[in-house]
Amino acid sequence: MQMGPWQILVIGIVVLILFGRGKVSNLMGEVGKGITAFKKGVADGTKEIDTAAAEAAKDVTPTDKDKA
Repeated sequence: MQMGPWQILVIGIVVLILFGRGKVSNLMGEVGKGITAFKKGVADGTKEIDTAAAEAAKDVTPTDKDKA
């Protein structure tokens, strides 16, 4: 079942009535902090993977000492 704009509006009004404007704004602030932390974690993970791939891709050609 698809929700239309009127259903979303009614749900928003009910949430505001139940929790009040202060609680909702605090909750949205926490959601924003969570999204920021998630994005930072993804970026750190990607950086770590790229670093590991760069280390693995280093030149591993044997030197003259290794051939002897």
